[in-house]
Amino acid sequence: MRQQLMARLGERIEKSFHGDGSEKIQRKNMLLRKRSGEIVKVEGTGRIETVEKVENGSRVDYKLHLKYLIKQEGLMHIEEEIERREAFFYKGELVSDDEVRIVYNQQPAPKVNFQNQPEERTAYRYDRLKAVQYAEKWWNTYNPAYKKFENDCTNYISQCLRAGEAPMRGYPKRGTGWWMRDNNWSYSWTVAHSLRMYLPASTAGLRAEEVGSPDQLKLGDVICYDFEGDGRYNHNTIVTSKDAFGMPLVNAHTYNSRLRYWNYEDSTAYTPNITYKFFTIVDDA
Repeated sequence: MRQQLMARLGERIEKSFHGDGSEKIQRKNMLLRKRSGEIVKVEGTGRIETVEKVENGSRVDYKLHLKYLIKQEGLMHIEEEIERREAFFYKGELVSDDEVRIVYNQQPAPKVNFQNQPEERTAYRYDRLKAVQYAEKWWNTYNPAYKKFENDCTNYISQCLRAGEAPMRGYPKRGTGWWMRDNNWSYSWTVAHSLRMYLPASTAGLRAEEVGSPDQLKLGDVICYDFEGDGRYNHNTIVTSKDAFGMPLVNAHTYNSRLRYWNYEDSTAYTPNITYKFFTIVDDA
């Protein structure tokens, strides 16, 4: 049953890559052209997550792994993303196949006061290469050494920062410091808005400085996103590369992606009210 459904979905996926491609691919190409780039080739493979019987048919939740070969100013790279989709079959025929709209964590962030945190001086040098290597290794999977969350974006970024040898501190107070230990964690480790508030406020261990534009960021730095522009940040990414013009390409979890252009204009979560915070990690080197 699953094989038959996946075969029909595969036909639909293949057709979407012909001609000008799907509406999504057309939009990505339009945005790329503004950056003197283009999609040269697209590949997609699907994997069914669940199949639910409905009247005279089936509802199928599946993940589509997309790879875009992108050319920009003579340089080429592969962008990847995992797209969640929902398809309906009626009497064996595919009647709809749509991307599931991205909804990042909308829960209010816990109230914490990072300004009044105890000093725990721990000198360290941030290893940007190790942070990026970790981000690349785990962009589409989950390190069993850490707990996995449904909204996993900040947990993933924290793991990358930790891989770069940023020291944890503040245990066991969840509203203090930045840490994960003994199946417990600080708010700043897992909550997007809490990490956004913690980075510039921290005066010891992991800390960061805000910069005014994305081109000032280095590999291993962090971008925070407020999609609605309401002051509550709900997504974080890590810089893992740069494009031909020196602008960040990022990796992220929740809706897993790698080497994605930093501004997320191609995301279903994007709104015209989006605001960003750009943080460069500072250390004691």
